[in-house]
Amino acid sequence: MNILRYLFLTFLIAGCFFYKQASAQVSPEILTLIENSQSSNALWSVQVRDSEGNLIENLNGEQLVRPASNFKLISSAAYLDYFGSEYTFETRLMGRGSQTGNTWNGDIIIEGSGDPTISGRFYSEDAFYVFEKWVDSLLKKGITAVEGNIVGFDGLFDDIPYPKGWEWDDLSYYYAPETSALSFNENVVDLEVIADGPVGSAPEIQWFPMSTDYVKFVNEQITTPQGTSFDEMYRRELGTNTILLRSTLPQGYYETESLSVTDPSLYFLDTFKKYLENRGISISGQLYTDSNYFSWNPESFTIFDSHKSVELHEIIKELNRESINFYSEMLLKKLAADKYNVQGSTELGLQELKEYMYSMNFDTTQVELRDASGMAPATLLKASDLNNYLVLIRDEEYFPVFFESLAEGGLNGTLKHRFKNSPLKGLFAGKTGFVSGVRTISGYLKTEQGNELAVSLFTNNYTAKTSSVDFTQQKILEFLYHRY
Repeated sequence: MNILRYLFLTFLIAGCFFYKQASAQVSPEILTLIENSQSSNALWSVQVRDSEGNLIENLNGEQLVRPASNFKLISSAAYLDYFGSEYTFETRLMGRGSQTGNTWNGDIIIEGSGDPTISGRFYSEDAFYVFEKWVDSLLKKGITAVEGNIVGFDGLFDDIPYPKGWEWDDLSYYYAPETSALSFNENVVDLEVIADGPVGSAPEIQWFPMSTDYVKFVNEQITTPQGTSFDEMYRRELGTNTILLRSTLPQGYYETESLSVTDPSLYFLDTFKKYLENRGISISGQLYTDSNYFSWNPESFTIFDSHKSVELHEIIKELNRESINFYSEMLLKKLAADKYNVQGSTELGLQELKEYMYSMNFDTTQVELRDASGMAPATLLKASDLNNYLVLIRDEEYFPVFFESLAEGGLNGTLKHRFKNSPLKGLFAGKTGFVSGVRTISGYLKTEQGNELAVSLFTNNYTAKTSSVDFTQQKILEFLYHRY
């Protein structure tokens, strides 16, 4: 009888706690801000918890929402949890053959590790930093000719370039590149457009790296009179590296755009070969990729150089502050490859992410995962779960690194240009999110009274201008700043 009574009381207390959590209501002032906004007919979810985890503002918390890039708050922490903040990628330059005089008789091989950072982002904008180091290692051995091929092992990841559900018209742009275990310059070419010719002429173009012929630009752009508006139109023909340029640019306009390539492993090898030749090392053979994960055995190869990336905490800071989809998806496949000792795939990585979410009290029966970056419209979760997660993660060992990776309002990252003329400047650290019809923001707010709140605002299915949604979300955050 005593046991039954104990269980009953425990259940009653737990039930009362749940009711208290679920019954919290949103403040009338927040409802008024939403009702007076240009997106009053959108789905709004507002979740706010205090530092003890008590739910103090609740609107549509049990709704399934599209988190957009707010999902990176989950995936980035899962990577820190699994790999540790000091983890580094190791990419090796190797040889299969032997050296005679100044000639390497055999193949030069690059073993792809899934490193997403072989670019200029962490090397003072020098995208050739790693290539330069590798060429120097060959020249120090006296090698100026290669009688063989350049081979890239990219079998650590599967050959499916995108997560399911990414929209096709995003795939030409830097924020939706293909994934590959062998990646250079974040798998994009960097285009510059200069409209300095007469009206009606095609603007001048140039591109990095080395105006490579790996891509073909069809320049159908038109220079228009000064004072007219810039109208952007770039499109890569899917499955090819032919990129159509059909923008209109006013005289004097300068435009930059990073555009994705297909078959990034071959792009890596093609660029590396050109770099070798520019440095005086001749290559007699061809470019090949080796994707056979189970037959890969480099034990007998000569190691010329082993490049280690920056540590994971630096990668995560860029991933979250600048909202880099490429990093998130690459790390997902790396996680799968490392955990299951197979070719890394999005599906296996998402399986592991869901396990992490379960450990952080997400209701995973109410979760739909298609990607690690939140760009897929079919990625869904409960608003209340994400907000509660922001409280729970504060007890994790890696939380200081995670928190450091968040953008600061009015100061840096995706929040650099928001909250500049607001009391929130420097007092909100978090993550923004945007896909078509979705605007989200989640993070930590220091209030006027010195309290810290975990805040999640989701606006789904809006048709108004995104700037108007940003305005309303800022007003909600400012209300919370003064209220608590």
